[in-house]
Amino acid sequence: MYKKLKLFVLFSLLTATFSFGQKTATTVTFWVSANDYHIWGNAKYDLQDYIGAIADYDKAIELQPLGANTYYTRGLAKYNLQDYIGAIADYTKAINLQPYLRHSYKDSLRLTPLTFADAYNNRGLAKYDLQDNRGAIADYTKSIELNPDNVDGYYNRGLAKGNLQDYRGAISDYTKAIELQPLADTYEKRGLAKNNLRDLNGACLDWSKAGELGNSGAYDLIKKYCN
Repeated sequence: MYKKLKLFVLFSLLTATFSFGQKTATTVTFWVSANDYHIWGNAKYDLQDYIGAIADYDKAIELQPLGANTYYTRGLAKYNLQDYIGAIADYTKAINLQPYLRHSYKDSLRLTPLTFADAYNNRGLAKYDLQDNRGAIADYTKSIELNPDNVDGYYNRGLAKGNLQDYRGAISDYTKAIELQPLADTYEKRGLAKNNLRDLNGACLDWSKAGELGNSGAYDLIKKYCN
């Protein structure tokens, strides 16, 4: 998921003291780069140690405050701790760094094009969880502009539109997501939107397809509304 950052210009020092039997203790000094902290943070993130990951990302950012990748990954960790406001702040910082990094020698600190799109999508998720549906839709839309094949962007935007009772807009987004990747949950959600528009036949067809694809809950909807 993460690109290793290749260019960090500042370092910190770590010291460790070793004893070898009766011999004199030896102190060794290590130079630790922002890249090292970023990699350690990623390893802790993969182990779901989000607090530990954030601590390492904090150190990386202290050493290299232009690391858009580190702000982004710290945002992911904060999101997993349900710190949605903190996640939004980090995603925003990563997004705002992109124009500067695009025109500087620090290109290795940038987000990749797909990760840049993901930053908008994930910021949209955090806004959605804070019930800011309109803000979420704006971010999902930007994510889709950057990556038109972004299945998650269409699906997530459909959810937010549904919350605003824009069921036709939600159906349009679910349909696009299904064109890109036909998933059971997307058929189920599109069926719910159709049902809200009193298109019961269309809803039942979507729930039937969702059931075929493994969504057992869709059969409960069929029993409730279609039989």
